Amino acid sequence: MSLTRSAAAAAANTETVPPTYTVGLTVSSSTGTGTGTGNSGTIIGRRLPTEAVPEPKLYRMRIFAPNDVVAKSRYWYFLQKLHKVKKASGEIVSLNVITENKPTTVKNFAVWIRYDSRSGTHNMYKEYRDVTRVGAIETMYSDLAARHRARFRSIHILKVVEIEKNADVKRQYVKQFLTKDLKFPLPHRVVKSNKLYAPKRPTTFY
Repeated sequence: MSLTRSAAAAAANTETVPPTYTVGLTVSSSTGTGTGTGNSGTIIGRRLPTEAVPEPKLYRMRIFAPNDVVAKSRYWYFLQKLHKVKKASGEIVSLNVITENKPTTVKNFAVWIRYDSRSGTHNMYKEYRDVTRVGAIETMYSDLAARHRARFRSIHILKVVEIEKNADVKRQYVKQFLTKDLKFPLPHRVVKSNKLYAPKRPTTFY
């Protein structure tokens, strides 16, 4: 993804700046039109260098967003609330898209959430089963919208962790899929054929 000239220059001089400061907050973004979060990426930004502070501290966040424009917008939104750094007095040093290492392997994810309802602010712990971290976040948005009428703007994701051991899974709706040699019945199967006409009526129930 393209960066501004000042940000590109800062990225080239990352060796001279202090170690990256990791914000303990994972934020997520979506267009709100059903397109989903799309991608996951890491954004590193800082205040603009001054004579008093020539090497400002770096702030890193992991953002779930459909594109880099939305990701940068959400980054400045949370950075202003956490560290009083706004877009006018800061710059983006780097923006990298994070891809899933094994996108074909089913994994269990734990998500810590804070959201604002009509009655107050609530903390929540959820577990989801998906092949990617982004897919688990999309499921989380749909789940909270259906069960709690939570809007996207009121949901803040605090942490997303992949559950390595099945023994660490807490929620029953995820545990039911961890049974060894789990099988599902196939009561209704559609027979696919490349022929235009079939010699007999297909039977889909066995």
